[in-house]
Amino acid sequence: MKIAVPTRDGRVDDHFGHCAYYTIFNIIDGNVADVTKMASPQGCGCKSGIAPVLKQMGVTVMLAGNMGQGAKNVLEAQRIEVIRGCSGDVEELVSQYLSGNIKDNGEICDHHDCH
Repeated sequence: MKIAVPTRDGRVDDHFGHCAYYTIFNIIDGNVADVTKMASPQGCGCKSGIAPVLKQMGVTVMLAGNMGQGAKNVLEAQRIEVIRGCSGDVEELVSQYLSGNIKDNGEICDHHDCH
C-alpha cells in the first residue's frame, strides 16, 4: 500500500490543491518501508492531473487536510481513498493512521481559499 500526504515543511498542508509537495509512504506489512517526496503540480487539485499520477505510482490512500468535492471525486475515481481533516507532522499522522486512529471528518472545502 502507498499513502500520499499533501505536505509543506514536513506537516500536512491545509489544502490539498496548493501543497508544496506530496510525501509518499510505502507501507509493507503494516510498517513504513520507505518515504519519497514528489513535487506538486501547479493548479487546483481537481484539475491538476495529480490523481492518475498518484494512482500510477500505486497510491491507494490520501491523508489530507481540507479538500474540495471536485478533488475528492477525482481521487476516488482513481480508487484512491480520501481521508480529510488530517493535520500535524506527516510521519506521526501515518503512524496514527496505521494504528487505526485516523478517520475522515466528512468536511468538504467549498471554495479555493479554504483554510
